[in-house]
Amino acid sequence: MRELRLVSWNVNGIRAVVKKGFLDWMKNDPGDIISIQETKSHVEQLSDEILNVHNYNSYFNSAVRKGYSGVGVYSNIEPNKIVYGFNIEKFDKEGRVLRCDYDDFILLNIYYPNGGMSDERLRYKLEFYDVFLDYTNRLRDQGNNLVICGDLNTAHKPIDIARPKENEKVSGFMPIEREWIDKFLANGYVDTFRMFNDKSKQYTWWSYRTKARDRNVGWRLDYFFVNEEFKSNVVDSYILSDVMGSDHCPIGLKIKI
Repeated sequence: MRELRLVSWNVNGIRAVVKKGFLDWMKNDPGDIISIQETKSHVEQLSDEILNVHNYNSYFNSAVRKGYSGVGVYSNIEPNKIVYGFNIEKFDKEGRVLRCDYDDFILLNIYYPNGGMSDERLRYKLEFYDVFLDYTNRLRDQGNNLVICGDLNTAHKPIDIARPKENEKVSGFMPIEREWIDKFLANGYVDTFRMFNDKSKQYTWWSYRTKARDRNVGWRLDYFFVNEEFKSNVVDSYILSDVMGSDHCPIGLKIKI
């Protein structure tokens, strides 16, 4: 068996985070597979040094709209197959899903919608959640193991947010969003971070506007999930809160295959 290190990070604009040391961080070998969200770029807008980092192959799925959404994967293991999106146009045009098939598991790197802009966007987010669950269940029914990562844009429980009472009616901590996570886990998926850490004040996102990171007034919005059948392959799951450059910090997962 070998151990793989996976990292997931909402970079809040890949070109912006590059100016804050992203490429140096990448060259220090942070993991075997690095998934990033909210790239806010089309591939043709990215320089060679962003596309060809160190020992990694890179793959990107961009939104039709420029400067918006987007996901990418850097991998030092070549995937057997790459899939872009769900094959549903209303979701795929936002460039939120990148699937990489490896020998022992399928990686799903997902930037889930934010529901805070309007009631319409909240409905879009919840529909995306349901389509995603149907998609993952189909993959599992075909005998695949799944590693799912990304910015879920919802904190699951009061332990996952600094000020739960004040945010009960705010998208990202509304009961209807949190109930969907309950449903997702009940379908046979595992929040890997909570396999190893049951402490409070463990966050992955802090508002820039209020300098919340300095006070650790945050939300845990970023997750690594696996299907129950793959749970025994998980070695560790953790938050890399010291890594700067975005309003999110990276999270890590170690698995044995």
